[in-house]
Amino acid sequence: MKKVKLNEQEYTLEKNYKDVFDYEEVLEKCTDYFVDFDYIFGDYSYNKLRMKGFYDSNNKNVKELNDIKHLDDYIKDYCAYNAGYFLLKKVKEKVE
Repeated sequence: MKKVKLNEQEYTLEKNYKDVFDYEEVLEKCTDYFVDFDYIFGDYSYNKLRMKGFYDSNNKNVKELNDIKHLDDYIKDYCAYNAGYFLLKKVKEKVE
């Protein structure tokens, strides 16, 4: 699984549908807004990158609209048909 670093946080590339993940473009768009999210989802519509944060279902900040278990519904309802997309998952620090 590919690992990337964004804003001092490590992520694993969980999905890369149509091989659209572009590290430089994501790095440019990834602001502090995404720091709290457990996942970063990105899709391309009309050659523009859109990004959205999602939480694990057990995260105290989760709401239905940003619960990762609803990702498939989000893709179906809000992404262009057959659009390329990627999903990054935050690497949690190990507590010893």
